[in-house]
Amino acid sequence: MNSKRSLIGRTAAVAAAGAAALVLAACGGGGDSSAGHDGHSMKSPSASASASQGQHNAADVTFAKGMIPHHRQAIEMADLALSRAESVEVKKLAGDIKKAQDPEIKTLSGWLTSWGEEVPAEGATDHSMHGGGGMMTAEEMRQLKESSGKAFDTAFMEMMIKHHEGAVEMAEAEQTDGVYAPAKEMAGRIITSQSAEIEQMNKLLGKN
Repeated sequence: MNSKRSLIGRTAAVAAAGAAALVLAACGGGGDSSAGHDGHSMKSPSASASASQGQHNAADVTFAKGMIPHHRQAIEMADLALSRAESVEVKKLAGDIKKAQDPEIKTLSGWLTSWGEEVPAEGATDHSMHGGGGMMTAEEMRQLKESSGKAFDTAFMEMMIKHHEGAVEMAEAEQTDGVYAPAKEMAGRIITSQSAEIEQMNKLLGKN
């Protein structure tokens, strides 16, 4: 009787061990499958669609909200140069700045709207809004408006170099901290184009 019970016990133990082995095998061999199911639960079709459209984060919002008033002020300065500058090169530069930045304002505004964020109001060019960023103060803008001829050209380029340097810093921060691919791409274009314009203005000022 004891031996029969012992046999039954051993059989049960073997069966339990076999079941445990099957469970372990399922966990080990099916790990990828299980992870896949977990992955699907974490990444639903709607989440995947959202990812394909492009996720954004706080850095992307900061970039867009900061760059809009920054670009607006650059265009305001460029408009002054188109009517007041003496140098043909400065007038052409001003035209290039306006041509590049005006469409970017529209794009940045569209992103903010699609994200449910508020677009900075017209005239919101207070440099304190986004930590400076090379923005001109009201006094600097007044001085520029009161200049003309060669004095205007010099003041415009010196201010625009500072302005561009601020934009490049903002764009570099976006490339480092942002996640929205189109914003990072725009940041790359800003870095390339405005760095080239900084070099051009330095040459015109005789600093290179």
